[in-house]
Amino acid sequence: MRSLRDETERFMQRYKFGMDEVITKLSILREEFGQTHAYNPIEHISSRLKSLDSVIEKLDRKGVDPTFDSIRETITDIAGVRVTCSFVSDVYRVAELLTAQGDIRVLKKKDYIASPKANGYQSLHLIVEVPVFLSTGTHLVPVEVQVRTIAMDFWASLEHKIYYKYDRQVPAALLEDLTDAARTASELDARMERLHRELHGGGSNRSTGSRPVAV
Repeated sequence: MRSLRDETERFMQRYKFGMDEVITKLSILREEFGQTHAYNPIEHISSRLKSLDSVIEKLDRKGVDPTFDSIRETITDIAGVRVTCSFVSDVYRVAELLTAQGDIRVLKKKDYIASPKANGYQSLHLIVEVPVFLSTGTHLVPVEVQVRTIAMDFWASLEHKIYYKYDRQVPAALLEDLTDAARTASELDARMERLHRELHGGGSNRSTGSRPVAV
C-alpha cells in the first residue's frame, strides 16, 4: 500500500510540475511585457490541480478502468492554468506567444470565442504538452490552458456558481438570463477592443482570430 501511495504521489507530482512549467513561461512573458512594452496583455494567472478522487470519478463516467496508463491516455485536464486578459486580441496573442515556444506542443485547441457554446460560454482552450525533467528522465505532461477576457471570466465564474447552487438543474428562465448576459459580455469585449485600438493607433493589436494558434 505504501508503494502504491508513493507511486500515485509521484504520478500526480508530474502534472503539478508540468503546470508549474507553464505558469513560469506565462509569468516570464507577463514580466517582460510589464518592463518593455506599453501595456501588459496578461492581467491574471491562476491554476488548479485535480484531486485524484476527481480523476477517478471522471474515469468512472467514461467507463475506463482507473490505471495510470488509462489516466495518461484519457484525462488531459488534470493540470489546468487560466490566463485572464483585458482584450480579445490579447487572448490570441498570449496563446500564440506561449505555443510558439520550442518545447511546447499543442495537442488540442477549442476556440469557444470564434464559436461560442450554446449557453454563451466563450474562452480559448488549449491542451499543451510540456516536458518535465526529473531524476527518472523526461516526462511529457499535458496541461490545459484556458485564455479568456475579464468579462468572459466573470461570466464563467457566475455560471459555475449558478450551476453549483442548483446542482446543474438550473431553471429555464435563469438559463435564458445567463445566455443573455453572455451576449452582453461579448458586446462589452467588442466595444473595449475598439476603444483599445483607437487608443493605440489601431496597429498594435491583431483582430480576433486573425492569427489562429497552430496545431
